[in-house]
Amino acid sequence: MTPNINILRRITPRWVIFLIDIVICFVSIVLAYNLRFNFHVPDTESLFMPIGIITVTLIRAISFLIGKTYSGMVRFTGTHDIVRILIVLACGSAALVLADIIGLAIIGKYIVPLSIVIIDTFISSSTLIFSRLLIKILYLEYNGQPKSSNNVLIYGMGNLAQTTKRAIERDRRTQYRVVGFVEHHKRVAGNKIDGIRIYHIKDLESIIDENNVSLLIISERSLSVARKNFVLDICIAHNVEVRTIPEVTSWVNGELSVNQLKKFKIEDLLERPEIHIDQDDMNRNLSGKVIMVTGAAGSIGSEIVRQLTKFSPKTIILFDCAESPLYDIELEIREEYKFSNIEIVIGDVRDKVLVEQVFDRYKPEIVYHAAAYKHVPMMENHPSEAVITNVMGSKILADTAVRHNVGKFVMISTDKAVNPTNVMGASKRIAEIYTQSLNNTENVNTQFITTRFGNVLGSNGSVIPRFRKQIENGGPITVTDPEITRFFMTIPEACQLVLIAGNMGKGGEIFIFDMGQPVKIAKLAEKMILLSGLKVGDDIEIKYTGLRPGEKLYEELLATKENTIPTENKQIMVAKVRVYDHSEVARPIEHLIEIAPNRNDMEIVAEMKKIVPEFVSNNSVFEKLDKQNAN
Repeated sequence: MTPNINILRRITPRWVIFLIDIVICFVSIVLAYNLRFNFHVPDTESLFMPIGIITVTLIRAISFLIGKTYSGMVRFTGTHDIVRILIVLACGSAALVLADIIGLAIIGKYIVPLSIVIIDTFISSSTLIFSRLLIKILYLEYNGQPKSSNNVLIYGMGNLAQTTKRAIERDRRTQYRVVGFVEHHKRVAGNKIDGIRIYHIKDLESIIDENNVSLLIISERSLSVARKNFVLDICIAHNVEVRTIPEVTSWVNGELSVNQLKKFKIEDLLERPEIHIDQDDMNRNLSGKVIMVTGAAGSIGSEIVRQLTKFSPKTIILFDCAESPLYDIELEIREEYKFSNIEIVIGDVRDKVLVEQVFDRYKPEIVYHAAAYKHVPMMENHPSEAVITNVMGSKILADTAVRHNVGKFVMISTDKAVNPTNVMGASKRIAEIYTQSLNNTENVNTQFITTRFGNVLGSNGSVIPRFRKQIENGGPITVTDPEITRFFMTIPEACQLVLIAGNMGKGGEIFIFDMGQPVKIAKLAEKMILLSGLKVGDDIEIKYTGLRPGEKLYEELLATKENTIPTENKQIMVAKVRVYDHSEVARPIEHLIEIAPNRNDMEIVAEMKKIVPEFVSNNSVFEKLDKQNAN
C-alpha cells in the first residue's frame, strides 16, 4: 500500500513531534530495563523501575525542550539535525548519571542502573535517528522527484555542496534532482554522499550524457579560473545551464534556497588571484591623512573612495563635476560604509581657481587623480577636450600639489598611453610625462606616481555591460573586429593595486599591473550569448563593425623599448621609461594647452605627436600627419 502523498506533504506540528519523541524515549527505557534483566526484572529492581522510567522520561523531555530537537522539519533531516539529537541525548544521559550519584549519596542506591542508562541511550538515539531518516526516505520516494525532473550536478562536495543539495530537496516545485557531485580530487571519486555518487571532473562530459543533466551548480568558492573555463566549455557544448550559489551573507534567514542560485556570469571567468594588502603598512601611510580623490563619482574614483574608508583617513575629499553620481556615492559612503569624514566638492579639475581654493581650504596630503576623459572614439572626435581635461586638468592639479607640498600624487593612467594610437592614449601619456618630470625638479617635495592598467569590468561604457544589454534587447552584439583582444581587471582589483602602488611608490615610478592573458572579445561575446541560454547565430547574431577611429587590435602594457623591474608585489611592476627633464617638456605642453581652445584638431594632434613621437594614429583622420612626419 502506497503512503498518502498529501500526508507526506503536510508539515507536522512541533508539539506532535515532541510527543512522539517522548513516547519513543518511554518505550526505550522500558525496553532497556527488560533487556538488562533478560525480560525478567527482579523484585528488588521492579520497585524502583517506575521511578526510573519517570525520571528518564522527564529528563529526556526537559533536554528535548532545551535542545529543540523537535523544531526541524523531519522530512529534511540532515547531518546537523542528527548531531543535535546525539548531543541532547548525551547531555540527558549525563544528567541521569548525576542523578544516580545523588541518589547513591542520599538513599544508597542508583535511581537508574548505569547499565540501563547506557542501553537506553543507545536504543533511544538509534530509534530517534532511524525514524527521522525513514520519514525522509519515504518523503523523497513518494513525494520527491517527478518523472519530468531536471537532473542536476553539483561541483564540489564540501559543506556548501551539501547545503545546495538540501536546498534542492526542500524545494520540490523546482523539479530538480541531484544525480551527482563533481570533484577534481581523484581520491574521492566513486564515493557517495547521502547515497549520491561523487564523479571526477575528467568524466564530466560522459556524466552529462549518461544522466541527461540540464543544470550544473558550482558550489566551490576557490575553484580556479582554468577549471571554471573547463567546466563551462563542456556545459556550453552540451547545452547545460551553469549557476553559482550566492554569498552566505545574502541567504534568507541563514538558509539557501533554489531561487537564490545565480546565473553564471562572464565576469567569473575573468577573476584574478586574490590581491593581498599589507593592512598595517597601508594604515601607517593612510590613517589620519587628508586625501583627495578627483573623479570621485566615476567607476574608478568611487571604488578608490570605498577602499580608502578601510584605512581610517582623517578626511576624504570627493571632487567631481557630476552632481547626481557624486550625491549617490556620498550617500553610499555615509550610509553603507558608515564613514562620515568626507567633504564633497562639485567642480572641474580644469578650473584653476577652484582647485587652488580646494587645496587652500582642505590641505590634502595625498591626491588620487582619477578624473579624465577615457572613451577613445569620442576623444578622437574631440582632441581639444582630451587636451583640456586630461593634460591641462592634470597639470593644474600637479602644479597646485607642488605649491601646497602634497606628500603623494597618484595619477591613474591607462595601457592606451603605451605606444598610443589614439588621442585619448596620447593625452594620458602627455599627462604622465608632465607629472613624472615634476618629480625630478629641484625643490619639489611631492612624490609623483603613475599607475597604468587596462580595461576594467563593469566600468561605465565597458564592453560587458554593453554586450549584456544587447543580449537583453535581442541582439545583435556588435564587435569591432574578430581578432580584437583586450586585457581585463575588475574595478576592486584595479583600485586595490592603485592603493598598493601609491603606497610603495617613492616618486617618479610608472607602475603597471599584471593583467593576465588578453581576452578575445569575439569569444567573450559568444560565451555571454551561450551563458544566457541562447545560441550564437540562431538567437543572437555577432556583427562585426570594423575598428573605430584610434582603436588598436591589441593593447600593450609596455612600449617596445621599455622593460620592467619587479617589486615586492608580484602583481605590480615598474616600467623603465625615459625620464624627462621638466624644462624640456614644460614649454611644449604649455603650448599644446594654449592652442587647445582653438579647436583646430589637426594642429592639436600635430603638437601631441611632437611631444609623444611614438604616437601613430590608427584608422583615423590624423593618419596623414604621420605620413607628413615620415616625409
